[in-house]
Amino acid sequence: MKDPDEFDQYYKDVRSRLLVLTYCLTGDLPASRGAVRDAFVVSWHHWAKVSRLEDPEAWTRVRACSHAQRRHTAKLWHREKGLDPEVKATLDALGKLPIAQRRMLLLTELTTASLAEIAREVGLPRADAERELQTATAQFAVHRDVPTTSIRTVFEPVRAYVDDSRWPRPTIIRRAGAARRRTHTVIGVGATVAALVVTGTLVTDAAGVRPTLSRERMTDAGASTHSRNAPEPVDLPEDALLPVEDVARLVPGTGWTVTDTDDNTGGDGLVMPCQQNRYADPGNAAALLRTFDTAGTKTPASVSQATEVSTSDRSARRSFDTAVSWFAGCHDDRAQLMETHAVDGVGDEAMLVLLRTWAQPESVVVAGVARTGMITTTTVTQSRVGKEPSQKDVAELLGEAVDGLCEQPDGGTCATVARLRAVPPVPVAPVPAMLAEVDLPPVAGVARPWVGTEPQQARTNAAATSCDGADFSSGSMSNNVTRTFLIPEAKLADQFGLTETVGSLPEKKAREFVANVRAKLVACANSDRHLGTDIERVLHAAGEHRDITVWHLTTEVTDDTTVQFLMGIVRDGTSIAQVGFVPDGKATISNDAFDALVKRALARLDAMPAPRTG
Repeated sequence: MKDPDEFDQYYKDVRSRLLVLTYCLTGDLPASRGAVRDAFVVSWHHWAKVSRLEDPEAWTRVRACSHAQRRHTAKLWHREKGLDPEVKATLDALGKLPIAQRRMLLLTELTTASLAEIAREVGLPRADAERELQTATAQFAVHRDVPTTSIRTVFEPVRAYVDDSRWPRPTIIRRAGAARRRTHTVIGVGATVAALVVTGTLVTDAAGVRPTLSRERMTDAGASTHSRNAPEPVDLPEDALLPVEDVARLVPGTGWTVTDTDDNTGGDGLVMPCQQNRYADPGNAAALLRTFDTAGTKTPASVSQATEVSTSDRSARRSFDTAVSWFAGCHDDRAQLMETHAVDGVGDEAMLVLLRTWAQPESVVVAGVARTGMITTTTVTQSRVGKEPSQKDVAELLGEAVDGLCEQPDGGTCATVARLRAVPPVPVAPVPAMLAEVDLPPVAGVARPWVGTEPQQARTNAAATSCDGADFSSGSMSNNVTRTFLIPEAKLADQFGLTETVGSLPEKKAREFVANVRAKLVACANSDRHLGTDIERVLHAAGEHRDITVWHLTTEVTDDTTVQFLMGIVRDGTSIAQVGFVPDGKATISNDAFDALVKRALARLDAMPAPRTG
């Protein structure tokens, strides 16, 4: 049960400290006042949980800082005229620091947070945070012309300057927070906060028009005149996110704890493996991020849940597709896509992507993305190899995430029983029917990532062997493209590389093309001209509409030197792909891994356009 007296005392104790911090962060006193009020409104909204936190002030502080930075829309560094020279000098010095360094410095000097807590709040690794803080301290001392040991004292005049600020009564803050929960909407610079800024109370004129911060007229029937088409941000309650109990039940590990819950406005916003942008839907109406980990245990693992509310069904579908593409085409160095599943019975649509990361320490990443109505949620588990959860359990975790969100005003279908269904990988390469870097297995003894060249029309075919000489440039071939993958700066032989060439033919001709390649390899194996070449067919399946064959070739160049070549050719109806790999001595991929790669090439042909006709 909420305790108003406890909150009121908390509000009186903390508000001035947050105002000093946000004012120094933005140099904009009006924006800072409004941001601090906003943060306390949200704090009362969630007071049942916030009051139980070990450090409630840190929770409110994160929101006050993010609100202040969003609300600060004046000049790059705004100051009032007639400022005390000491205050002006401090703001001038702060304004010369990048925002991340400024925030690091201010959190260090104006709060009691530890460096680890500050690093997490700013969104930086501990080592990076230490470097940023050292740089910020040195630069600020130079700009402010004070020794580093005296930095804290220069903020005293700033504190004295803002101490005279007038604050709305705690009852007004609580009333606004209660209204926020009842309506499930908060206007970004809403009428409640506007009224607080203007008069310190809630005001409605006789005509039913509410004042806004910029004093546009806002009627009960519509939005302000300058933002009539702008969507209202939606309240996404934190208790709609996964509880730690569900994570502990479904993901291996001990000591699971919630490490943070916020709107992901701090730092660069990239908190999950493979994530490419802060939000899948940059125009979302609301967003929350919750992270869990087992830090300090012998089997470290982490779980993240990112949730966004879009403003339309179309935007939500696009958000879902974007989030799926982050994992399906993971750009993290040496991340390999292993499996892709659709998840039936979870929300309106859901997918699960399994990845293996080969950078040390090796890990398994299982990402689930689901959409329920206009809400997209993503759960990502990262665990040591052999300690990962089953895909079934991650699908169930995704279902629990959807069940926590589907009853929200913008929610849709809830979860029943999660059922996994293997599906072709999501197209992510520049040419959708081709392999991408995320498909490629690791190379023994090489710790650098694969890099693909730009796709080109297949006038030549480096994927072919000297035996088959498969030509994808004939007049009847269409959609013919080739691409090579290399590992730059790995000091490998010039001939090292993996090439894929694709093309389309009418189905009968496509079948004949593949059969001709197979026949040439058989003839080559029996030819007196290739006595030094050993050709082994290791995988073969031929059907009416699909073919796959893989060969391992070894050629003796000298008595002491042999050259290996792995090649596979596949067909899916009218679509053909040939994959060839030349290793460099021990820098190779396993035979099983190459066979799996050729199967992946076949799966990706599902996205190939039909052949040209006429």
